[in-house]
Amino acid sequence: MLEYHVTARRLDSHGSEAEAKQARIVLDTDMAGRADAFNPAEMLLASLAACLLKGAERVTPMLAFDMRGIEISLHGTRQDSPPKMLRIAYDIVVETDESDQRLALLHRNLRKYGTISNTLAEATELVGTIRRKA
Repeated sequence: MLEYHVTARRLDSHGSEAEAKQARIVLDTDMAGRADAFNPAEMLLASLAACLLKGAERVTPMLAFDMRGIEISLHGTRQDSPPKMLRIAYDIVVETDESDQRLALLHRNLRKYGTISNTLAEATELVGTIRRKA
């Protein structure tokens, strides 16, 4: 079993920070919002993106998948009352010469073995596509 530990604290009425290991991130906890920090919903989407990217790093060697680059774009749809994320959609763009079948295999592996993607898929509608970079 793996375990994780994060601490967070309020800095002032405009923001907070979270720490894990030797890393620190500024959090947008200002009621008016901040352009220089991720708000909680954006952090959730960024966690999913990081999960998919880390998954790609893990599975591409196992699949002998040739990948020169990967980008992920995410869109979350939030309901106001009660507040919750109703749907998360993502688009994965891979720079590769691999076949469509191998690209689909990569996508299946990213979805199947991701801690965050599996957790979110249980809690909300999680849909996504994978495609080759033009």
